[in-house]
Amino acid sequence: MKPGSVAVVGAAETTELGKLPHMSNIQLHADAALNAMADCGLKPEDIDGIATARENPIEIAHYLGIKPRYVDGTSVGGCSFMIHVRHAVAAIESGMADTILITHGESGRSQVGMTPRGVNMAMLDGQFQLPYGTTNPPSMFTIPVLRYLKTYNVPIEKVANVSVVQREWAAFHERATFRDPLTVDDVMNARMIAWPFSILMCCLVTDGGGALILTSAERAKDFPTKPVYVLGAGEAGEHTMVSQMSDFTSSQAFRIAGENVWKSSGLKHSDVDHLMIYDAFAHLPIYGLEDLGFCGRGEGGDFIWEGNTRPGGKLPLNTNGGGLSYMHSGMYGMYALQESIRQMRGTSPAQVQGAKTSLCHGVGGMFSASGSIMFSNEAP
Repeated sequence: MKPGSVAVVGAAETTELGKLPHMSNIQLHADAALNAMADCGLKPEDIDGIATARENPIEIAHYLGIKPRYVDGTSVGGCSFMIHVRHAVAAIESGMADTILITHGESGRSQVGMTPRGVNMAMLDGQFQLPYGTTNPPSMFTIPVLRYLKTYNVPIEKVANVSVVQREWAAFHERATFRDPLTVDDVMNARMIAWPFSILMCCLVTDGGGALILTSAERAKDFPTKPVYVLGAGEAGEHTMVSQMSDFTSSQAFRIAGENVWKSSGLKHSDVDHLMIYDAFAHLPIYGLEDLGFCGRGEGGDFIWEGNTRPGGKLPLNTNGGGLSYMHSGMYGMYALQESIRQMRGTSPAQVQGAKTSLCHGVGGMFSASGSIMFSNEAP
């Protein structure tokens, strides 16, 4: 990819976030998509490419009245939307499409019109993990985090502190699910879900959605919105079962996606002004900081503990409050992307003054896949 050849010109979340029993899954997709179109002044007939995850992209296109010549149904978990951005850049650069819509809608809490999901007994996880009690994300993500804590002698309070700092960021956002301040003791003493995760170390379960619209940088100049350029991108996968991680203390998918984003963007760590790391559980930002190279192995918890990622810190991280406090409908990556775009446009309620670059990094499944996007509000 050529850095800055493609830009985001439309971005929006659903009109409401939270508990939305009055909206079905596909209505959430449509609401987000129409809001993104309104954001940049487009209509369905102006869009010739569509991407979405888990749902059938053709069904979403039909529902919206879009007739696409480019379709991407990549679905590898919550980072799918980062990967959609990477694929959209390639499609626009190659002439496969001119204007691509990426949608997400999820009735994660209310379960209205959701595609059925669950562990399939015929699949690998059903055969080789389910019999041992790893039945859901809290019981799956405990496997790597317990090894990490033991290997690096990290106290669990350092993981609990991630929730505390991200709640500070959530306080800036009226749309955040939770905004009240937290202490480490609050997190440690909250109801236990699966050791070492208390409920305040686990993601929210909400309803909502979001959408992005991308086009060439040349065309982006004609839109009313401030273009946000894609400077670099990466994607990777490792496994489908958390028990098969090559190293429980580090994510191979994180590292490869990160290497790709640094190489394609040509930027250094010191060039990054703002960072989003998918945080379905409180340990994920720690892994992300280390696997992306911002910290040494075993040092991510200390980096956050020392205040580097909180408001006023040198590396603002998860400035919407993340999946722990802002919202998490099940596939969180779209909401991380939305906050990166807001930061680059200068419109975030938790705006990082002077920010010119934002790195948005996601996870899919239990460290199964990863996608990483480098944004800038300046054309290269």
